[in-house]
Order: sequence, then C-alpha cells, then structure tokens
Amino acid sequence: MGAGITGAMVAERFTRRGREVVIIDRETPGHGSTGASTAMLLWEIDRPLSELTQAYGFERAARSYIASLRAVQGLLSLTRHHRIPCQLRDRSSLYLAVGDSERSLREEFDLRSRADLPGMFLDHPSLLRRFEIARAGAILSPGAADADPVRLAHGLLKVAVGRGATVLQGDAAAFDSAGAKVVVGLTSGHEIEANRVVLCTGYVMPDIVRPTIQRPTSSWAIATEPQPQNLWPEDALIWEASHDYHYARTTSDGRIIFGGEDDDSAIEPQAREALTSAKRERLRQKLGALWPRSSGKIDYCWSGAFDTTQDGLPLIGAVPGQKNILAAYGYGGNGITFSYLAAELLATLCCGGSSILLDDFAIDREA
Repeated sequence: MGAGITGAMVAERFTRRGREVVIIDRETPGHGSTGASTAMLLWEIDRPLSELTQAYGFERAARSYIASLRAVQGLLSLTRHHRIPCQLRDRSSLYLAVGDSERSLREEFDLRSRADLPGMFLDHPSLLRRFEIARAGAILSPGAADADPVRLAHGLLKVAVGRGATVLQGDAAAFDSAGAKVVVGLTSGHEIEANRVVLCTGYVMPDIVRPTIQRPTSSWAIATEPQPQNLWPEDALIWEASHDYHYARTTSDGRIIFGGEDDDSAIEPQAREALTSAKRERLRQKLGALWPRSSGKIDYCWSGAFDTTQDGLPLIGAVPGQKNILAAYGYGGNGITFSYLAAELLATLCCGGSSILLDDFAIDREA
C-alpha cells in the first residue's frame, strides 16, 4: 500500500526476488509526501550519534548509523544500475554547529570516528576558508547525494512494473489478517487477497498501526530563482546540529532549496496553507543569514506533512497483532534512505531471514 518513494522501493525489491506484487495508492503515484520531499539523501540521522548513544548505548546507536550509510550506498548503486533519470548527484554533507561553541559537535565527531564513520571536523577558520560560512564549526562527511524524488519513485515503479507488478488506484478501508491470507477491503467495494501486505503510507497511518513514539508534523521549503553564480563552494548539502534544524541544497539549474520551520500544529492542507506566507518569509530571512550571497528572490514555496519519531529512527517490521502485515515507515530527514533500508529488511524477513535491525526499528519499541 502506497506508491510513493517507499512503496516504489519495496516493490522493486520484492519483484527482484520474484514475488507477485500489486501496488495500490489512493493518489497519483509519487504525489503525496514524496512530491514535497527535498530529497537530500543523507546517511546522517536526525538524531546525532551522541544522543542515540545516550538512549540506546553505543553499539546499537552505531549500528543504526552504519546501516544508514550502507543504505545510501545501496540506493545510489541501484539507481545507477537501472539508469533512472532523476538528476542524481553525489554530494558531501555539511553539518553546522548552532551557537557559539563547537564543543558538542567535536564530541559528536569523536563518537563517529569511534564508529569508523567517514568525515572530518572543520573548526571556524577552516569552515570559513573552505565554505565561506561563519559558524563555530562543522562536520564534513562524504557519501550523501541529492535527486528528484518523484522521478526516482517513478523510475523504480517502472522497474517493478517491467517485472510484472501492477499499479492500481484504490483506498484501503479494512484489513482482515485472521486467515491464511490477508484481505484488504477497498472503498470501491473490491477486495485484494495477498500472502503479505506492506504498509508504505507515510503519515497516513491505518488504525491497525499504533506506535507510541511517532507524531505527524509539517515542513516548508522554498526554492530561489536560478543563481549559479551565487552558490556556496562544492554544492554541499547543508543542515544544522539542532532538533528543529534548517537545511539547504542546490539544484542542477542553480537554484537554492532551503527548508525547515517544522510545525506539528498544522497537518491538514488548509492549515498548512494558512501559514505558508509567514513560513516563506521566515525561510527567506534564515537563508539570507546563512548565505548572504543569495539573491533572496523566491520562485517557489511548498509544504508537506511528514511523520517523525522521538529517536529519529524508522518504523520497520511486522505490525503487532496483525499476522502477515508489515510496515515500512521511513520518516524524518532520512525518509528516502530509510525507505531503501526498509525494502531490504522486509524482503529479507519475507524470505525467512532476520536482522537485529528489525528489533532496533520495531514498530512497538519505546524510546
């Protein structure tokens, strides 16, 4: 269920394993949260390694980071293997300090080094010299990328359909997993019977899924006019070392995309629209503070509803109390990265395998 980027990745992985796959979505494929994504393909997780270490211990925290790094590597390889035309570009990421001290960021870098994660620390003079950004410090990491998320989703769906998958428009209204098969009842009155159902529905979560560490939120983004002469060095992906961070990337035609201003009080489209004008101006000002060279002329502004978890990790695995119903919920700034990881883990699970990551990302876990 779901024909966005997560459903597309799951469909590609299951058809690769020779499974018969039906994909249903109540909307046009890729036009939900996928269409609102800025598609910064980061392996660094919304919650820093230091914070996850405090919550779960170093071994489990490092395992999540390493899995995320490998997921980005796998996604890039898959996209290039199928030659999907989605403007995929290799990028470094620049994780900026917030405030006047570099201390917490240095501690984060030391933990990453202990976990053998790639990257280097830039103090204020080094950051200013290399990137012309005046912050206390930053962690510069290789292995990230950016892309057009809708084209990527469509490309993966095309691969799955080429292997025999079927894409249908439909809105699920009921689930019955008591028998040998799972029966999904649609609002049209039709039913789909399957050996397994995988939920890839983003923040539109069916009532049968009841996590305790997840909440919906909305985010806004702006895109400037094309200004290739004003971009920062190396076109790095930029984000901030804070929970409510702002982020920025460039595009292939020289625009700057800048996003953030998350708000969990405005989830429905009308509520988001009412805030868009103020959010647009706020983002324009924040971009100007981060990168004064930007022209400040905004061509586009949009918003989307997403889900986040308290620990910044995805929800992947069996739905508690629902036999043969699985879930793949990426969430947060790593949604696309986690979607690839979910497809890999669920395909392994359905083929009789296992992974300790399924315990780490369990839907009923407590933060």
